[in-house]
Amino acid sequence: MEYTQLGTSDLKVSRLTLGCMSFSDPNPMMDWSLDGAAAAPLFRQAVELGINFWDTANVYGMGSSEEIVGRAMREYSSREQTILATKIYWPMHEGPDGGGLGREAILKQVDGSLSRLGTDYVDLMQIHRFDPDVPVEETMEALHGLVQAGKVRYLGASSMWAWQFAKMQGAAEQNGWTKFVSMQDQYNLVQREEEREMHGLLADQGVGNMVWSPLGGGIVARPWGDKSSTRAASTPGRDQFGRPLFLDSDKAIVDAVERIATERGVAMATVALAWVLKNPVVDTPIIGATKEKHLTDAFAALDLTLSGEEVAALEAPYTPREPTFF
Repeated sequence: MEYTQLGTSDLKVSRLTLGCMSFSDPNPMMDWSLDGAAAAPLFRQAVELGINFWDTANVYGMGSSEEIVGRAMREYSSREQTILATKIYWPMHEGPDGGGLGREAILKQVDGSLSRLGTDYVDLMQIHRFDPDVPVEETMEALHGLVQAGKVRYLGASSMWAWQFAKMQGAAEQNGWTKFVSMQDQYNLVQREEEREMHGLLADQGVGNMVWSPLGGGIVARPWGDKSSTRAASTPGRDQFGRPLFLDSDKAIVDAVERIATERGVAMATVALAWVLKNPVVDTPIIGATKEKHLTDAFAALDLTLSGEEVAALEAPYTPREPTFF
C-alpha cells in the first residue's frame, strides 16, 4: 500500500480509503448494504491490504455504520493503527439539535458519533455539507472547540461550492480557529466539475482531497447499461433537483474504459480508479466495497499507469454538467 499526507495534517493515510456507507443495519433505502457479519471479510481484507483510513458518517444507517466500524476497528485492527473519519450535518432526529451545523447540534452529534464508534476522539471530523442557515463563524468556532477539547484531531468538509469552502476557511483564519485540512468531493470520469474551481483552491491552499464516488456509483465500472448488480439497479438516474446524473455522451467514456480494461487485462474499475489517482490533487479515493473483488480491483489501480493516449480517450467525450451535492 502507498501512503500520503492528508493536506497539511500529520495524518499519513493510505492511498485508498475504506468507505463505510456500505456497512449498516438492514436499510430499505440501501438494500445493498452489509451488516456487521457480512462486512467482516472486507474489514479484514482492508487491514491486510494496508488500508488504514476508514470513512463513515453518523447518518449512514442512522448510526449503525459507526457502530459497525467501531467494532471492526477493535476486532481487526486497533485505535492506534486506524485513522477514523466521520461526518455530521444531515438530520439524525427531529428538533433543532438533530442536524445542521449550529453549535448545539455540532456538540451533540459529535458526542453521539464518539459513543457509537467507541472512542474518545476521531482523527477527522467532517461537515457533510454547507449549512446556509447558520453563520459560518458559529460553525467554525464550535468545531474549533472540539479540537481544543481533544475530541477531534482535524477538521474536514464535503461537497460544497468553492466560495462556500473559502468563506469558512477565511472565518477560521481571521479568528484564529482551526481550519479544514481536507475536502471530500465527488470526482470521477463522468463528474469532473470540481476541476473548474475546487481543485485549484485545494492545491493553492494545501488542502487534502478525498474523493467520494470515484466510480460514479459504478457507472464506469461495468459496461454501459449493465444493471445486473443490486447497487447498479438502485443507482438513481437523477439528483434531488430532477437533473440527470448521467448523460448519453457518457456512453463513449464507459466504452473507452471497457476497451482499455480489455486491452490491459484488468477490471474496468481498475482503469477508472487509475485515472482518478493520476490527478495530483487527489490524495485518496473512497472505495465503497461490498465484495472483496472491489478492494482487489482498487488495489490494482495503484500499479496501473495510463498512457497519454489512453487518458485522452477517457477524457475527450466528457460533457460539462452541474455538480451534484446530494
